[in-house]
Amino acid sequence: MKRLTDFFCRMAVFCFLSVAGSHAQNQPDSLTARDSKALSIYLDCDRCGADDFDYIRTEIAFVNYVRDRKEAQVHVLITTQETGGGGTEFTITFIGQHEYAGSNDTLKFVSKKEDTDDIVRQGNVRVMKLGLIRYVAKTPQAGQIAITYSKPSAPKAVVDKWNYWVFNFDLSSFLNGQKSTSFVSLYGSVSANRVTPAWKINLSVNGNYNESNFNLGDRTISSFSRGRSFYGLVVKSLGDHWSAGLSSSVSSSTYNNTKLGINVAPAVEYNLFRYAESTRRQLRFLYKIRYNFYRYDEETIYEKTSEALINQVLSITLDVKQPWGSVRTSLESSNYFYDFNKNRVELFGELSLRLFKGVSFRVFGEVSRIRDQLSLPKSGSTPEEILLQRRQLATQYSYFASIGLSYTFGSIYNNVVNPRFGN
Repeated sequence: MKRLTDFFCRMAVFCFLSVAGSHAQNQPDSLTARDSKALSIYLDCDRCGADDFDYIRTEIAFVNYVRDRKEAQVHVLITTQETGGGGTEFTITFIGQHEYAGSNDTLKFVSKKEDTDDIVRQGNVRVMKLGLIRYVAKTPQAGQIAITYSKPSAPKAVVDKWNYWVFNFDLSSFLNGQKSTSFVSLYGSVSANRVTPAWKINLSVNGNYNESNFNLGDRTISSFSRGRSFYGLVVKSLGDHWSAGLSSSVSSSTYNNTKLGINVAPAVEYNLFRYAESTRRQLRFLYKIRYNFYRYDEETIYEKTSEALINQVLSITLDVKQPWGSVRTSLESSNYFYDFNKNRVELFGELSLRLFKGVSFRVFGEVSRIRDQLSLPKSGSTPEEILLQRRQLATQYSYFASIGLSYTFGSIYNNVVNPRFGN
């Protein structure tokens, strides 16, 4: 029986490889299907998924797609930022290389919050086609390009009955369990936002509840945490580089041992680059003075049941997206005025580099030095709260990090779309 089974397995593998090899010989070469003299582009879009790339390659078939930016005649860089209405502004930058060096362009597409993924990718493809025409016009494919124009209807004055206000309601839950364990998580939020060139207003209310149960046979261990908060932010634009604002919050959290927390913080920000360039580069300096009032669930390790304190916060944020990769990093330092030893320093960084052909390096992480845990309960935490992370724990530091290196080699062309068996 075993020999018979082995025989059929070998025959199945042989047939599969034979069919696959025969089929591969009949597959058209991608450079035969697409003229080898067609414009070569490198598509650089962190937000795009595999399906989006497949769609773009299918809809824009008059160019060759390469997998290394240095091989491309045009580097297409897509960056994004959220709009005031909850949609997304896509900035599509066309960077000429080799014989097109110095021939650059930037176009934009703005999606609405309610737009489906299909509407968004159709809009991006339309704008990409417009941007590529100037380069394709210098290639043999120019003779096969036809340009059409749809005459728009008579323009109408736009009246915004909501006056730029956008509201959002969110309610979500997560359930997981088996015979001896169960987990429940509930979350809800309501937000109202208004964003104009002169003002930015964000208001939100949210709440969460988390519960875990473990059946150990002779007993059941249960643990829970809950929190509620209100947050408000008002920012006034003061030109291309400056802005001023006020943030405020009211919250309660079993995790932080806070029955009531009130924070009010006026702030000022300076951006070394113009805010209009924010999709490609930012270097922001933010300073705020914050009033804090806390009423605790339990007496703290400093024997406080409530207190009012003032602290200051300074943060520096760098965000750069360039053809060679991207850098995102922020450094934030804060301290209480009554005791400068009660302070915190947090450094976050994310770096993605294309070192050379086919090789990419990425690293991200965060490290914090913590000296300001004023709300720690005097009674400490139970083993269940420690294991399930239901309570803030005493520490002098925290960190996380990730480092990665990738190397890709082989054919530089990436034209083929094959959706079989998924991506």
